[in-house]
Amino acid sequence: MQDDKLPTDTARRKYEKLPLLALRGMCVFPGMLLNFDVERDTSAAALDAAGEYGRRVMLITQRDIMKESPRPEDLYEIGTICQVKQILKIPGGGVKALVEGVARARLRGSESGLGYYLAEAETIQEKPPRKTARLEALLRRAVGMFDTYASLANAVPHDSVFPLFGMTDVGKAADYIAQYMFLRHEQKQPVLEALRHGKRIELVCELLAQEIEIHDVEMEIEGSLRARIEGQQREHILRERMHAIQSALGEERDADDEISEYRERILKLRAPAEVVEKLNKEVDRLEKQHFASAESGVISTYLDLCLGLPWNRTTAERRDINAAIKILNDDHFGLEKVKERIIEFLAVKQIKPDHRGTIICLLGPPGVGKTSVAISVARALNRKLARLSLGGVHDEAEIRGHRKTYIGSMPGRIIDAVNRAGTRNPLMLLDEIDKLGSDYRGDPAAALLEALDPEQNHAFRDHYVELPFDLSDAMFITTANSSSTIPRPLLDRMEVIEMSSYTDTEKLEIAKRHLLPKQRKKHGLKAGQLKFTDEAMLGLIAGWTQESGVRQAERSIASVCRKAAAKIAKGEAKGVSVTPDELNGLLGPRRHVPEADIDGEIGVVRGLAWTEAGGTTLDVEVNVLPGKGMLKLTGNLGATMKESAEAAVSYIRSRAERLGIAPDFYRKNDLHIHFPGGGIEKDGPSAGITMAVAVISALSGAPVRPGVTMTGEITLRGRVLRIGGLKEKTMAALRAGAKTVIIPDSNEADLEEIDQTVRRALTFVTAKNIDTVLGAALDFSKITAPGLGARRKAPPADAFPPQTELAVINLTDIPAQTPPRVRR
Repeated sequence: MQDDKLPTDTARRKYEKLPLLALRGMCVFPGMLLNFDVERDTSAAALDAAGEYGRRVMLITQRDIMKESPRPEDLYEIGTICQVKQILKIPGGGVKALVEGVARARLRGSESGLGYYLAEAETIQEKPPRKTARLEALLRRAVGMFDTYASLANAVPHDSVFPLFGMTDVGKAADYIAQYMFLRHEQKQPVLEALRHGKRIELVCELLAQEIEIHDVEMEIEGSLRARIEGQQREHILRERMHAIQSALGEERDADDEISEYRERILKLRAPAEVVEKLNKEVDRLEKQHFASAESGVISTYLDLCLGLPWNRTTAERRDINAAIKILNDDHFGLEKVKERIIEFLAVKQIKPDHRGTIICLLGPPGVGKTSVAISVARALNRKLARLSLGGVHDEAEIRGHRKTYIGSMPGRIIDAVNRAGTRNPLMLLDEIDKLGSDYRGDPAAALLEALDPEQNHAFRDHYVELPFDLSDAMFITTANSSSTIPRPLLDRMEVIEMSSYTDTEKLEIAKRHLLPKQRKKHGLKAGQLKFTDEAMLGLIAGWTQESGVRQAERSIASVCRKAAAKIAKGEAKGVSVTPDELNGLLGPRRHVPEADIDGEIGVVRGLAWTEAGGTTLDVEVNVLPGKGMLKLTGNLGATMKESAEAAVSYIRSRAERLGIAPDFYRKNDLHIHFPGGGIEKDGPSAGITMAVAVISALSGAPVRPGVTMTGEITLRGRVLRIGGLKEKTMAALRAGAKTVIIPDSNEADLEEIDQTVRRALTFVTAKNIDTVLGAALDFSKITAPGLGARRKAPPADAFPPQTELAVINLTDIPAQTPPRVRR
């Protein structure tokens, strides 16, 4: 709704010529007084000429306050006709003028040539607004907000609010408020140009709301600043008082003494020239700082760390090979490859003392002694040990440090470990390097590339220290359970030494030599108070532990020690001698029962698998059902294992005739391949031949030979491809009671790495294709009931050589009958 309308009849318009004055940075409203200084000659001339025009002038605000000589086009269109009340000439040439606004006017034209501009002003006639509820509400709101504004702005007299309470004209009230507000001319001019009263009072309300909000923000900033200043003043006063107390107690330490101490420590540091120069610059910066400033504390912390680093401190390394061998043998049983590598390192050091450090990665399942081996190596070499646990580290700054410009910054773990070791040639143990993560904070594995490169780590730069530190004399040993999660560039920098699972014989020796004496000592028992027979220790290992390492065995021994200590403390016995018959009473029911024998079963084959915890067996069960050729895979299998199963079935379809299987079995039968233990995720291609043998057994009805396990990847052509983790898998086969292990032909060289105990107990058959696997795994002569997918005529019994007639390690052709040869 429009509150009023301006007249449009040209007959009612009033024009008059008046001297024109340009206002800079201010506005004048009708009915208001304005006192201003006149400095420009044209403005002074216009005031002088006002007497000829009834002491009336037209005042218009110029758009750009920086313009010294504005022309009419540089002015706003609407200004105010004013009555000159007083002109006061100031000694020195200045003029002060007091005017009163009469009416709004529009500049229609101008004349020059008189020393001033003569404006053709059109007076804007304003009718009193109609009284409406909306205008009354706006007026009340404006008055209330101006009252609040006046109480906030100290320069506005509070009594200036009182005249507003008697005003009923909305337009005049808006002009009154706008005149008193401290605003720029760009904000006041829209109010002057608002010819409708409702629009004018709305603009004034908006300006008041903005000014009140700005004032609140200013007060908030002022309060925050005042609190900070008060805190700094309080800290300064407390420090001055502390300074006075220290002075009275004779404990005062002069800042100059601290600077001198830093300079002396730098001279004694014997660090590289670049380091000395940088530290001296930091001392110079510290000298210029106030002792109570935050920057002073940052610099002091940085200097203390850098001066504490072992720039030239090294530990005398033990180079006596025999002494090192004795220490390694005393601490660990077996682990010949690790010990051999350390002895080689010492031998090179004897011949070439300046041989740089080396990076070794101990790779193996949990509990086989990777960390303890590294600690033993540090003792054998007489090096300080600096251990870094990298499991779960996601932030790159954890490795390389934070910039010292940040609050709470600190050096990375590598420099911190060197600082804790106190020597430049420590043995740095980077534990669980395969457990590093990465996220938006960077990749910690990438930050390790420089530190673990012998060609670069002579000038390792930490983000906090910002100085090159020589790590080339340090010996790095990393540990990992799996190499698959270690980035390839990082793995390439390390010499990998695999630590396989322990055999039961090795576990027995470790338990007798290390675990049992350690736990006896821990529980306060003497050697005569607790004894184990070898049979009892082997029974404990086989029945209560199933692991690659010896951690669970140590826990079981500790449990027996507690039971023995309780009996001795109660007076029930003076000592305990553990035999196999007493294990159930001491440790409870046997936890690990030997796996069920699958000898002679049809469609059930035992395979071998590798996990981060070591090797394990993996049974495959196959059922053949009437159907339409659907292949169903269950047991929580990964994509690779599912593809391997499909490859095995495709191979069987291509060789169905020679395998004694109906060529159309895949049309009339469904195959269900299942891996028990669905709670464990399974993946990888090495179960390919196991699934193929199980499917062929189920389709043909040929039973599996006794004590046979296998591992190998299968192709569509029936070739058997290389697999990994053979050492772990063969140990799992031995624990499961297997007699024969079928492996790929390309893994034959890996047999040399297998423990002699395992090699003596198992018979290994290597195969280039699936025909060799079938001859060793299935007994076609004992088909009593053909399988659901078998042909009416079964294959001849001698189509595949039986296990007792296996000869060469590789059988590549079914009809070939070669003299037997087995490998042990």
